[in-house]
Amino acid sequence: MDARHGFNLGLYSPAALARTDPDRLIANHVALVRKIAWHVHARVSTALDIEELVQIGMVALIEAARTFEDRGHAAFSTYATVRIRGAMIDALRKQATMCRSALRRRRELNAARAELEGRLGRSATDSELADHMGLPLAALQESLNATRGVRYESIDDVYSDHSIWFADESEDAFERLQSSELRAHLADAIRKLPEREAMVLQLYFVEEMNLEEIGQILGVGAARICQIKKVALGRVRKLLAGWDED
Repeated sequence: MDARHGFNLGLYSPAALARTDPDRLIANHVALVRKIAWHVHARVSTALDIEELVQIGMVALIEAARTFEDRGHAAFSTYATVRIRGAMIDALRKQATMCRSALRRRRELNAARAELEGRLGRSATDSELADHMGLPLAALQESLNATRGVRYESIDDVYSDHSIWFADESEDAFERLQSSELRAHLADAIRKLPEREAMVLQLYFVEEMNLEEIGQILGVGAARICQIKKVALGRVRKLLAGWDED
């Protein structure tokens, strides 16, 4: 009897040997996630909290463990490091509200403030920080404003009836009345035009036809239609002169 009949040869196939235990890989590399999270957090400490980075890294670790196949080319820790760090960087890019130069300037300001406050033993004022960095106070404040990024706040918290950002741009009653009066004066002025001139304005501004199309209707060239339109508009301007001074 062949001894091989007592074994499941499928357990020793290349595909089976390449499979790994995802749960074991995850459990063994949780510390790697926190290590990478702290490294990333140290470079952009105000973008995302450390725990947020850890959560992003754990999701990436789980996905890496489920897709990893050990073919002898790379250790799982190397593969997982790339996936975890990449997921964190992608999340930071989505959260980014400033360009790289602004982020670099903010790190410089934070480092200078930390150095000064460590020396003073208390929080430093903007004036003290400006003196420490050898900058005019106005220049420092401009840099601080430029590196604060975008803030997202609830509209309920920032809404104000007196703020220009929430002003109603629709016409008020006076503007509607004035607009209505203008339309009435305009219609009256057009009625006073010669028939051909009135027709050209109607076709051009209301029907939105071009000069060539209007010329085909009236049996003249586009150049002639342009002349008629110019004369008609001149008559209308004269007829409307001073209409709002009545």
